[in-house]
Parts: sequence; structure tokens; C-alpha cells
Amino acid sequence: MRKYHALPVTLLAALALTACQDGTGTNDEGAARPEPASATVTAAHPAEDGDSGKATGGTTGTQGTSGATGTQPTEGDKAAKGDKAAQGDKTAKGDNSTKGTTATRVSCNGSNTTVTAQPVRRPLNHMLLTVKNTGSKMCDLTYYPVLRFDEMQWVPRPIKDSKPQAVTTLAPGESGYAGVSLSAADGSGEWGTTGHKLTVGFQGRTPNSDGGPSALPALPAKGVYYDSTLTVTYWLRDMDDALTY
Repeated sequence: MRKYHALPVTLLAALALTACQDGTGTNDEGAARPEPASATVTAAHPAEDGDSGKATGGTTGTQGTSGATGTQPTEGDKAAKGDKAAQGDKTAKGDNSTKGTTATRVSCNGSNTTVTAQPVRRPLNHMLLTVKNTGSKMCDLTYYPVLRFDEMQWVPRPIKDSKPQAVTTLAPGESGYAGVSLSAADGSGEWGTTGHKLTVGFQGRTPNSDGGPSALPALPAKGVYYDSTLTVTYWLRDMDDALTY
């Protein structure tokens, strides 16, 4: 076997010095160590460039966003100041039911309605009164119509069972009804006669008070037969209801 002899310490030192001078070996390893420092400097640059500014701006935005400092909703949003619903929606301002209070409604009469009187086949010996609101305001048909044929000196009785639970109120263009039982079907009535002229009177807010101008609906050319059993319903909203009595 070949024998290796240890090199003298002075020779090893000389070799190390030579490597440092020609830029190889130990010097290369030493050159790699400053890189972390260089990377640290490079990493620090974004803190000074525009990207860093954006990041910093994001932080500032977080510290003082509109929500944090007090957005408009917080200072007084629509709900707090009063949006449309809070300030007054249609119901609060007054819908049809609110506007149609007794104070704002008027009485239905001959000046703001048209009235027709039409004999019907069924029920037998009956006539239908129709009142249509032709005015611009809601009107009330109170109680029952006051009928007068020609120069009749007595007032037909109302049918109490026909009294509605509430006043019949007509919006512009709407109609109300009353049924008239002209004579007894079995012929038991007295003072039977034929009327050629009909006057329909309207009552006011209290019973038997004056509700305004009367109406003069046209009758058939042959007239209308009636007797002592002549009765009339209260003013009703439904035509069929008016003809059930």
C-alpha cells in the first residue's frame, strides 16, 4: 500500500491563501453568504414603491372606512330619517277608506246621481231602483228611499229586515239599489191604482231629514200599478239582495 504523509501546516496555509486570491474555492463559498442580506434589501423595496403604497392604503382604509367613521346610513339612513313608509305611505296619508270618512263624503241625491226605476218580472209585482254616483266625491245612500207616486199623500213603509249593517257608500261610478214591492201578489191590497209619475226622495244623516234634491226617474208609458201594501227596502249595494224581499 502507498503511504500518505500529512502535509505540513505551513503548506496548508499557503494553499488556502492561493484559493482566496484566484476567486475560487473558499472565496465562492464566502460570496454566497451575502445573498440573504441582498434579498432582505430587495424585500424591503416594495415598502417604498407603488405596490407598497396600495397595501398601506388598504390598511388606512381599514382603519378609517366609511363604516368605521360613520357612513350615511349610520348618521341617518332612510329608515332613521324617515323613508317613504315612515314618512307616510298611502295608508298613512289616506287611502280610499281613510279619505272616505263621514266628514269628506256627501249625501247621494238627485244632484249627484242618476236614478232609474225598472219593473221586473221576478219577483212578481216588484220594481228595482238603481242609483249611480255621477259626482266626483264618494256619497252615502242613507236609510231608504222616500217614494211618492203622483200626488200620493202617504209614505210607503220600509222593509226592516232589509236594513244593512253599514251605510251604503258609493264611489264615483258605483251604483246602489232598492227593491220596491208594488202590490200584494194575492190581491189582498187596498186602494189599488196606477201611478205615472214617481218622485224618489233622499234622507240625510238623521232619519227623515232632508238629504238634498229628489230624483224623478221615468216610468213605463203604461204606468206602474201599486196598492196599500207598497213597501221599499233600504238602500243596498247588491242588486240581487234588493230583490229578495
